Amino acid sequence: MSAIHFSEERLLQVIEAPVVSEKSTFVADKNEQVVFRVAVDATKPEIKAAVELVFKVKVDNVQTLNVKGKVKRSGRFMGRRKATKKAFVSLAPGQEINFVAGE
Repeated sequence: MSAIHFSEERLLQVIEAPVVSEKSTFVADKNEQVVFRVAVDATKPEIKAAVELVFKVKVDNVQTLNVKGKVKRSGRFMGRRKATKKAFVSLAPGQEINFVAGE
């Protein structure tokens, strides 16, 4: 793990879900990256430590992206979806994360 130590409880709350989309699949094949939806207040070192803890892989680099919530409308009422954060996690050469159950 990295030189900075975080509580295991916090690290387990950082990763919310993998992002499964056409773009994330393309990025996974081309750049050997995996895309996760993470907590909005998560930092890059926290994300790196969380992925290494949960998936037992070596992480090279983390890039983050803040996604603003879309404005939605129901009749005359305006609302907004909540903002999220995505993390593009580059794995070390030879490392891979499989999300398919039973393998």
